[in-house]
Amino acid sequence: MRLAILSDIHSNLPALSKALSLVDELHVDEVYCLGDVVGYGGSPNECVDLICQRASKCVLGNHDLASLDTSEARFFTKEGRTAAQWTHDELTKANAEYLSRLPYIIEDDSLTIVHSSPAAPRDWEYVTSLDEASIQFKHFKTTLCFIGHSHIPFLCSEDLKIFSFQKGPRFLINVGSVGQPRDGNPQLSFGFLDTEAWEYENIRADYDINAAAQSIIDNRLPRLLADRLFRGL
Repeated sequence: MRLAILSDIHSNLPALSKALSLVDELHVDEVYCLGDVVGYGGSPNECVDLICQRASKCVLGNHDLASLDTSEARFFTKEGRTAAQWTHDELTKANAEYLSRLPYIIEDDSLTIVHSSPAAPRDWEYVTSLDEASIQFKHFKTTLCFIGHSHIPFLCSEDLKIFSFQKGPRFLINVGSVGQPRDGNPQLSFGFLDTEAWEYENIRADYDINAAAQSIIDNRLPRLLADRLFRGL
């Protein structure tokens, strides 16, 4: 099985379109989405439409939830709250219903997918350190667990000593962000897993940032949300 694992699209249609074109080039069997399909960017309905069409599994992200219930955005930045309210007003009824049906976590025989953390999927915890990562392993049973939320790609083994993918250990893997990278690299990021070859790769690629930024500006969303795309922060 060849899997593409996408996360944190954040209504960035140019980034999602580019990511899906790469997915097609990789001859992927299935696409999984780790949530935050919407938020920040100017194309929420277009992105939800594409995820509905392409993703066989998708979990709920905190920005997805905030687009349904704007009170959930109370801890966001001012810009994030503004984007959540705008997205709430823009979403079609069908797309809002799709997001409302998404689970917080999905676990099957081989892997777990969750937006923030398997330890507390409804609390939107960030996993950004080895200490935080170590806590997660007892909260999933599968060999692999894929997360997003921090927008920073990484992977680590259960013993916190292995940082390159290989057979044997259990791994926690953050696939990074398609539409809002925050590791100082503005390129889109997603995960590619080949379960037969047992290989994992973090895919990075350029996309049309100018178009994504212009969509934010055209929709009168905060300019900061456009400017940060160029910095990957």
